[in-house]
Amino acid sequence: MAFGRLERNLGPQPMSDINMTPLIDVMLVLLVIFMITAPLMSSSLKLDLPKSDAAAPSDSPQYIAVALDLQGRLYFGDEMLDRPAFTARVGDAARKNPQLEVQLRADKGVPYGSVAELIGIVQMAGLSRIGFIAEPTGSAPSAR
Repeated sequence: MAFGRLERNLGPQPMSDINMTPLIDVMLVLLVIFMITAPLMSSSLKLDLPKSDAAAPSDSPQYIAVALDLQGRLYFGDEMLDRPAFTARVGDAARKNPQLEVQLRADKGVPYGSVAELIGIVQMAGLSRIGFIAEPTGSAPSAR
């Protein structure tokens, strides 16, 4: 007696790997969208400002330079002044323009207390914007 085979064909086995092609396609589309929209999001507000002759920039400097050397001498710009004359000169500049910035230069050997006194003089005159000027590290002389 010959009977038929009792084996069953189970059909194709399920695939156990993830198909990466659709995932890569979606990621590339998102990348292109972000590349196009990123510059648009960082752009500043576009305004059409009114025109005025009074809005022309002035030629006067918007800062004053003060300096303190190692001997404690005070300088207003390039001019050496004693303490009362320096205080008067800074006060005059502050009365003319209270928004002036003070660019302070001090020798690196000057004690901190002297620099703090100079800052106090400037602040008592009414100027509060103080910037400290330093040499770039590439142009400093080499120490031996």
